Amino acid sequence: MEQPIVNRVANSALMTIDLEEYFPEGDRVQLDLSQWLEGGFILREKEFRQALKETDWSQYTDKHVALYCGTDAILPGWAYMLVTTHLTSQAGKIVLGSLNDLEVELFRDAIDLIDLSVYQDKPVIIKGCANKVIPEQAYLYLLQKIQPLTKSLMYGEACSSVPLHKRKK
Repeated sequence: MEQPIVNRVANSALMTIDLEEYFPEGDRVQLDLSQWLEGGFILREKEFRQALKETDWSQYTDKHVALYCGTDAILPGWAYMLVTTHLTSQAGKIVLGSLNDLEVELFRDAIDLIDLSVYQDKPVIIKGCANKVIPEQAYLYLLQKIQPLTKSLMYGEACSSVPLHKRKK
């Protein structure tokens, strides 16, 4: 007589957290401040302010924006702040840096909203495979937040996970 196949993973207390489920929606764009600099390098305050006033900021409505300067110009902090004052009423998240920096910040915000208390004293696996690109820093941030709560922590898939942490008894 054959034994029935039992899905031990499905019957276990193992909980999975999949960062792809928390993927922040919205378009991501980069905004290069060098477009408003003379020759791409020199910031003339009066002309800079005028150029910002003449910009159609509606193109950034509901988009997440990464501010950067595509040249080696050294810009004062207020230049990024001034651009941000124009974006604030239009854009979603605004960061100084690359698209990856933007993605990391979006995931930080998303992870901060997760009710992690459901993982208290449970064995947890952080799912590793995703169809969307998730920055490595997001996994590190999640791990730091969830590790103190969990009984054990693994990464990957239930069938082939890598143990990361096990609470001492």
